[in-house]
Amino acid sequence: MARAVPVVAKADWQQAATFRWLTLLVTSGTLLCCALPILLVSMGFGAVVAAAFYNLPGLMFLAEHKLWTLGIAGALLLVLAWVVWRPGQTCPADPALAELCQASKRWNQRILLLSSVIWMTGFFFSMLLLPLRRLLAV
Repeated sequence: MARAVPVVAKADWQQAATFRWLTLLVTSGTLLCCALPILLVSMGFGAVVAAAFYNLPGLMFLAEHKLWTLGIAGALLLVLAWVVWRPGQTCPADPALAELCQASKRWNQRILLLSSVIWMTGFFFSMLLLPLRRLLAV
């Protein structure tokens, strides 16, 4: 017979899942505004970037405010990292709930890693690539 999951535990898990996906969405914005246009232009697809910026005005807003975009996404990543690795986390003693808890922790770590890679890619392409090219005279 299946045991009922406590309502409090279910609500906590749903809040954590919402925060986790929000962080992934915001860090993906850094990829769209900063890294993808530079990559496409470097590959010779400047017309695609121009058409995307013309048809999706939100991209222009994100690109014009890339410091804010990167800063907010970085702050969310730091908060998510604290949520994932904060001290004193325990899982319930019930084996079924403990298994759900461990699976949730693994998914949190995977999404944090993916979000961090997306953020670092956006940061590199939007903030570091041009100064490095100038420094190396490429």
